[in-house]
Amino acid sequence: MSEFFTSVYLKEDRCMGCINCIKRCPTQAIRVRDGKAFIIKEFCIDCGECIRICPHHAKEATYDSPEIMNNFEYKVALPAPSLYGQFNNLDDINLVLTSLKRMGFDDVYEVGSAAEIVSDLTRTYVKNNKDKWPIISTACPVIVRLIRIRFPNLIDHLLPIYAPVDLAAINARKKAMEETGIPSEKIGIIFISPCPAKVTAVKSPIGIEKSEIDGVLAMKEVYTILLPYMKKSMKEVEDIGKAGRIGVGWGSSGGEAGALLTDNYLAADGIENVIRVLDDLEDQKLEQLEFIELNACAGGCVGGVLTVENPYAAKVKLKRLRKYLPVACTHLNPVESDDAYWTKNVLYEPVFKIGQNMKDSIQKMAKVEQLNMKFPGLDCGSCGAPTCKALAEDIVRGAAKQEDCIHILRNYIHKISDELSRLDNKK
Repeated sequence: MSEFFTSVYLKEDRCMGCINCIKRCPTQAIRVRDGKAFIIKEFCIDCGECIRICPHHAKEATYDSPEIMNNFEYKVALPAPSLYGQFNNLDDINLVLTSLKRMGFDDVYEVGSAAEIVSDLTRTYVKNNKDKWPIISTACPVIVRLIRIRFPNLIDHLLPIYAPVDLAAINARKKAMEETGIPSEKIGIIFISPCPAKVTAVKSPIGIEKSEIDGVLAMKEVYTILLPYMKKSMKEVEDIGKAGRIGVGWGSSGGEAGALLTDNYLAADGIENVIRVLDDLEDQKLEQLEFIELNACAGGCVGGVLTVENPYAAKVKLKRLRKYLPVACTHLNPVESDDAYWTKNVLYEPVFKIGQNMKDSIQKMAKVEQLNMKFPGLDCGSCGAPTCKALAEDIVRGAAKQEDCIHILRNYIHKISDELSRLDNKK
């Protein structure tokens, strides 16, 4: 089994032991024990739902400080398209890009620009691989991780092409080396991320050997730094933007699929809706589609937990920005197309198995069912597990006990109380 890295972590001093997070987690990766939550790393897909739902702000994401820029001689910013949707009254993307340079970056390479190349590649791949329809987008790392641990039968449907951010990092490094002559190790490629899953994708990539990204900044932190620079840059805006309508559209749900120039697709956002689609796909209900775009966050990347704007308001802002842009500004270079495909196979990670082999698993699953029948089936979460069945599995794994269920405990206490009463009566 692979080593699991997760960017979401718990701040114990803030955790009050409530069960909001365990009820919301789509992979049942959180438990509450001894009054504190903890994350089962191998179950976690870094969707950020626990960060979003925690009323005490006890869940946070790992990301780099802007000070990481000091580690490099030449710095290139990779702004995600969702960044443009964070600002009010923005009518020129170049204002944001110019402000990034004022902030301290030497150059800017838009992720939206690479997204247009990925769109070109995807159109070709979908056309040439009808036996794998529907093709599932891999731009959202949460989706890839979810399929890897929960929907292994769908792995062959994954689009084996670099996510736009990874392709942008490769192209940005090449461009910086060619234009400056500075060696690769002195060039810092810094991504401005809307979500924790992108951090995980950099630290622990799937489908590729190594990410070319050197650091990841949270969009919400960069936003506050950029605001004063944007006011100063009003009169001196550089013409930097290279992303057109297609590239910027990737920032919200439906943008990627819409760029394929077909109407035979499905686009879903929000982790619960995504799981519903994957369940239907596994049941062979959606085989007639060519392409499926899935985003874990509501509204797409504009809904990431590291953003600042309401996702639906941000989506409207991106739509306005796109109106006057050309359809696409960046096109595929055929010579470089082979470099944009995955170099490693995605393998099933059986993190939910409870036995060492088939026989052991069958025996333990039988125990799980027996235990589950003892529980009331309320899925109340008071035991610290999200469901009664999850508690039964934890017990079989040796991570919990029956008395963690308050209903079992109450009956146990009543039984002891009755026994003590009978003993007193005999005296």
